[in-house]
Amino acid sequence: MADPIVTKLIVNGEPHEVTTDPDRSLLEVLREDLRMTGTKYGCGEGACGACAVLVDGKRTFSCSTIVREAAGRQIRTIEGLATGDALHPVQQAFLEEQSFQCGYCTAGMIMGAVALLERNKQPGEEQIRDWMNPHICRCCTYPMIAAAVKRAAEIGGAKA
Repeated sequence: MADPIVTKLIVNGEPHEVTTDPDRSLLEVLREDLRMTGTKYGCGEGACGACAVLVDGKRTFSCSTIVREAAGRQIRTIEGLATGDALHPVQQAFLEEQSFQCGYCTAGMIMGAVALLERNKQPGEEQIRDWMNPHICRCCTYPMIAAAVKRAAEIGGAKA
């Protein structure tokens, strides 16, 4: 374990300082230190996508990203998508398409979809399938997830 250092993070547009081991995972710091529990622990090795956040706009699996790599960068979590009571278009589309059952993977799926739509405002079905492939849903709601991403594109899913 490395000696704790003060790490400056920008999460959902807000600055935070955390004194922690710089080799801890970004996921641990978000959940345990900043109490942002929307991002979920799934596999712990960056293979399931439950922990997806955006770092400088790029989909990032926070369980396999050490906090020092995220220092000073723009981190967006599921908690930072809605504006007041207004859901982000991707969140709205997931609700409208009923794209979840247990909901455990949903935050990571939504963050992955946001990253896709910020890069490609109108992805085709194959692009959606390829992009969302690293995200695992144990309930197997993949057709509804793909429908939600398509719906989000229709209603402006790339909006911040």
